[in-house]
Amino acid sequence: MAKKKAALPAVEPSVLVVDVGGTHVKILASGQTEPRKFASGPDLTPGRMVSGVKKLAGLWKYDVVSVGYPGPVLRNRPVADPHNLAPGWMGYGFEKAFGHPVKIMNDAAMQALGSYKSGKMLFLGLGTGLGTAMIVEGIVEPMELGHLPYKKATYEDYVGERALERMGKKKWRRHVADVVGRLIAALEPDDVVIGGGNARLLLKLPPGCRMGDNANAFAGGFRMWAKAPAVNMAAIARPRVTRSKTKTGKAV
Repeated sequence: MAKKKAALPAVEPSVLVVDVGGTHVKILASGQTEPRKFASGPDLTPGRMVSGVKKLAGLWKYDVVSVGYPGPVLRNRPVADPHNLAPGWMGYGFEKAFGHPVKIMNDAAMQALGSYKSGKMLFLGLGTGLGTAMIVEGIVEPMELGHLPYKKATYEDYVGERALERMGKKKWRRHVADVVGRLIAALEPDDVVIGGGNARLLLKLPPGCRMGDNANAFAGGFRMWAKAPAVNMAAIARPRVTRSKTKTGKAV
């Protein structure tokens, strides 16, 4: 009787993670430890994003792509254009443009996925806007809480980048504490992660919260393709960002 051949272990694909933000697009590939980035902004179309990513990735090898998108995503497709970027993201052919399979997730949800430990976790990202996501027993639920009514405008209008510039750090911190407290009271999470680029400006975290890390966005991007939820965080913890240069030598 012929012996059955042992099944080969599943090989995880090599992943390129793309974190699209309102001010920068950051990328990191499997096996790399130093992210790279280039400027985004109101003129960034999806085509320009893909071209910029391909150029910046250079000789990096990857089989699949994870995209953290700054807006709502449904069934792997953006369903609204970002507030801080150029239009044209809905219906764009990301897989054709990259030439690889692509998974798209809301950027806050992707960072939340990389931050997740267990139970019911609320992620709040303090950046250009207010990114929000919940993970309940491993199930990711992207949310758009930043656009809910608050005072005379929305949560995002009081804790986003423009609010920080308009009212200064002291007043901005008070609004952050109030908004975080309200969301915790309403959603009753077991764990709260405060992430995003402006989280570092907080003198102290609200009660019951822990600090996130922007590297968690990359961890979440890798987890999107993983067979198991284990990610080596030590390899990408607080990496140094390598800026690309223009022909004139100016860093971007």
